[in-house]
Amino acid sequence: MSVVSFNAGAERIAVVAGGAGFLGYHLCRLLRERGYVVICIDSMVTGCRDNVEAFAGDPFYHFIGHDVGREMSLEGPVDAIFNLACAASPPRYQADPVHTMMTSVNGTFNLLRLAEVHGARFVQASTSEIYGDPEQHPQREDYRGSVNCVGPRACYDEGKRSAETLCFDMVRAGRVDARVARIFNTYGPRMRGDDGRVVSNLVTQALSGDQLTIFGDGSQTRSFCYVSDMVTGLLAMMELPDPPDGAINLGNPTEQTVLELARMVAELVPGAGPVVHRPLPADDPCRRCPDIGKARRVLGWQPRVPIREGLQATIGWFADSRTLGPRAMAS
Repeated sequence: MSVVSFNAGAERIAVVAGGAGFLGYHLCRLLRERGYVVICIDSMVTGCRDNVEAFAGDPFYHFIGHDVGREMSLEGPVDAIFNLACAASPPRYQADPVHTMMTSVNGTFNLLRLAEVHGARFVQASTSEIYGDPEQHPQREDYRGSVNCVGPRACYDEGKRSAETLCFDMVRAGRVDARVARIFNTYGPRMRGDDGRVVSNLVTQALSGDQLTIFGDGSQTRSFCYVSDMVTGLLAMMELPDPPDGAINLGNPTEQTVLELARMVAELVPGAGPVVHRPLPADDPCRRCPDIGKARRVLGWQPRVPIREGLQATIGWFADSRTLGPRAMAS
């Protein structure tokens, strides 16, 4: 067991597990802007050192190198715990599927126990992947999904489904105040260039003048939410006075094909190569789009940043990172 003691000296203290990742960095930044003391916990398996060093000199940001799959304790008050700890891109979570699965199961349980001990609110970063290759469109929170539980993506999909089960079982037992956000495709600055997700793939290829790789014929759809909108939604989940009934989808309800995305990237990056097609990976969803009616009603939340504006900011960040050298995107 790891024991960490600290003296924050402030009222609101938030733990962000997975805080050195893409989404975690932006959530830590928003929390600091809103006056929280932040304790970032990350194993650095897929986290980025630059996302920690960006807070250097901030006395109200604390980094703890720790794998949440192992039990830990914190001495001192904790008001909020966000669980973002799990590789989210297919190449990364499939690289060590057992670790991915156990991060979702053991890691979530350990963090729920931490919330129970401290009486802290808990937000679980779940995923649209729990819907699998959906037969309902758009996906509402009451849809139970169509997941291949023995396929190559199952370590992530089933791990996140199990994590949700742990959250709601502990809520029903009266042990913890947990809220579950089902996150749909998110993009923005500080994505890893090698994470294998479609936006980062296309942007880095375009900036290099390479061909733009599309898997399948490009007719599969996704709904892309800019990262600032997503972390605002996660904070809104945490700051609800009472836990909502069931999970809440967070994502952009504007659906577009992957081929449309590639063409938009090509328009925004002069010198991008032509689109080329590769075989579609196993269990890759054909359609993915959230119904966010519940988020609008319960949280008063909906995304604000248009896809073209968000892509321009993302492309700009990747272009600057290339100018600064490989370390800007290295772990």
